[in-house]
Amino acid sequence: MSNIILAFSLTLFAGLATGLGALIAFFTERTNKKFLSAALGFSAGVMIYVSLIEIFFKAKDALTVALGESKGYWMTVIGFFGGMLFIAMIDKVIPKKTNPHEVKTVEDVMQAELSPKELDEANLMKVGIFTALAIGIHNFPEGIATFMSAIHDPSVGIAIAIAIAIHNIPEGIAVAIPIFYATGKRKKAFKLSFFSGLTEPIGALVAFLILMPFLNDIMFGIIFAAVAGIMVFISLDELLPAAKKYDETHSSIYGVVVGMAVMAISLILLS
Repeated sequence: MSNIILAFSLTLFAGLATGLGALIAFFTERTNKKFLSAALGFSAGVMIYVSLIEIFFKAKDALTVALGESKGYWMTVIGFFGGMLFIAMIDKVIPKKTNPHEVKTVEDVMQAELSPKELDEANLMKVGIFTALAIGIHNFPEGIATFMSAIHDPSVGIAIAIAIAIHNIPEGIAVAIPIFYATGKRKKAFKLSFFSGLTEPIGALVAFLILMPFLNDIMFGIIFAAVAGIMVFISLDELLPAAKKYDETHSSIYGVVVGMAVMAISLILLS
């Protein structure tokens, strides 16, 4: 029960980071790109390390016990790439403009959404709402991933929640700015940004109600392998390219290395 409460708390923490992004957008005219680059690199380092060093092999261990060495290994690989395919398909159906994998700074959103040709309230409101919906869809599988990871291993769940929270902050910016300029109301923009992150704990609730009753070694192994694939895909498709885009002094790669080191030390201390 304590693990379940922790797992729900972690998904709520990660999801509500979109609200923090909204607050940053309201009170910041310029993004600290060096910090953003390092933070995104750190998030990628955590995700990649924990996925390939910890989660993948936990999935393999569970599946080989249940299915045998060869079949279990094959099923782990299939689950891993299945997770990648799943998150890639979600990205495919979300328009590029509102895709949360397209990390944006405050300046990016200002330039893209507030150019003279597009500066009308209806269009800005539409952009903000569609972005919020896209983030909601995108956060749902992340909620499942965080919850299932925390149920099995709280240290892994904490690491994933922190990494997801970091990359949810720019998503909150992308929702809040167009809605604020469409309505002139910070409160309304914050609310929509805040609520777009709530699909993360909703994903956790679905995992608890639907997946938990059927959880055995095979189910756990496949889900964990898919979680590893999802985390690696997000890191390679979103976090690392964005970190390099805003890089100024190799801060992105330093962030990756520090993220991996922190994750490695955390796993040793909590083992």
